[in-house]
Order: sequence, then C-alpha cells, then structure tokens
Amino acid sequence: MLYNAKELKLTASGMQFDYIRFGSGKKPLIMIQGLNTRGIKGAALSLAYMYRIFAKEYTVYLFDRRPVVYDGITVRDMASDIASAMDALGLKNADVFGTSQGGMIAQYLAIDRPDLVRKLVLAVTLSRNNDTVKQVLSGWIEMAERGDMKGFVLDMAEKMYSETYVKKYRLLMPLLTILQKPKDVQRFVILAKSCLTCDTYDILDKIKCSVFVIGGKQDKVVSGAASEEIAEKLGCRLHMYDNLGHAAYEEAQDFNQMVYDFLSE
Repeated sequence: MLYNAKELKLTASGMQFDYIRFGSGKKPLIMIQGLNTRGIKGAALSLAYMYRIFAKEYTVYLFDRRPVVYDGITVRDMASDIASAMDALGLKNADVFGTSQGGMIAQYLAIDRPDLVRKLVLAVTLSRNNDTVKQVLSGWIEMAERGDMKGFVLDMAEKMYSETYVKKYRLLMPLLTILQKPKDVQRFVILAKSCLTCDTYDILDKIKCSVFVIGGKQDKVVSGAASEEIAEKLGCRLHMYDNLGHAAYEEAQDFNQMVYDFLSE
C-alpha cells in the first residue's frame, strides 16, 4: 500500500471512530482536517500522497469526526474526542497540525491536554468569531439546507481558493459539485455551526508548546487577520501568504515543507 496508508477503526469513549494512518516513522503526527463535506473514508491514498513529505519520519494519524453528531456539539467536544482516540492508541507528546476547523480543535487539544502535544501548527484558522466567518458559514448552511448544491460548491470554491486557481479549474466545477456534495446535509450543518463555538483567544496563553501559525492574507473564510491575531497573542512564529486565501495549504507548493521544517527543528 502506498506510504503504508490504511483506513482503520478504533473504539474510544464508547464510540467507534474511523481514522487513517500512514507513514513508517517513529514519531506520531496528528493531522486534524477542516470542515469536510464527505468525511475521510476512501481518502487514505490521496491524503498519504498529498502529505508524503511526513511519511518517512512520522506515523501520521487523521481521525474523522465522531460518527453521530448532535446539535450544539462544540469544537472543544471534538478536541476531547481526539484526545480519547489518542489515549486509546497510546499516543502522547505528538506533533499536531490543524487546518481551519481542525486548527480550532487543535487549540483546545493543546489547552486541555498539553501532555498530548509536543509542537503545534495552526493553519488558516481562528481563535474567536468574526464577521467574515459568520457570514460565510451562514451562507453555506442556508444553501446546503435548501439543496442548492451547485451554489454551495461554487461559493465554497470561490471563498477558499485564489482567483487564479478558480479560473484555472472553472470547467471542473460541475464535477466538483458531485464530488463535494455532502453525504449527510444535516451532519454538515451541525459541524458547520460548531465552528462558531471556537473561543480560545482569552485562554491562548494556556498553550505552552511551540506554535507555528500559517495564514493567507486573502482568506475569505476566517480572514487573514484571524491568523495574525493568534500569532500576536502567542508571540509565536507566523507566515502569511500575500496572494493566497483559505486553501493555502493546497495551493502553496512550499506549505508542507514549511510545516515539516518547523516540526523538525
């Protein structure tokens, strides 16, 4: 199997979680993805290839959200789920890399369970609500609930990616509408609403590990300012992509290398 990529299951806190594991290194790396319309099933090979730079030095773990979500679930609840999964696998003192909603979850993981986190990367995320994220999420939720999948996917693409990227792949948007259509609309809506529960700004000083923040100045989902204020509050390293937005982790060719270099220091 490519990069030893496997799709597995584990039981923690009375629930069965799907997770992906790849790589053959001795060090654990926990990657926490952002808000996802489809979950991680079937994505082991593509994710292992996308993040292959980590495969030799690390064993990488990606945990899906809990199988059954409920209205009112918070990103802090999701951090507790990941902590339970890590405990079940005997993982501790791991490097943690969270993007978007995953970065929100990663903050709470580092705050509530510092024993589990050695170094922390927070990419295109926020520590408290702002007008940008409120407007974007309310729009996505409304379109998803009324079944406007075309409008939903197009708006998501235009909000996440740079104008250059959208123009380049505009002809593929009809296919993207099919591929990114939520399997479970209500589940997506609940998870989208949970993003608005992130409120770590006033307790960021409880994060004691080394942190690297990466953002995009053109971020139309959480805003570039959200990344900048996390780094300012923590006094940590910050890299901002001038011409990229929320999907900088996909568009920037040097993104994974920067993360790897920071974790390897």
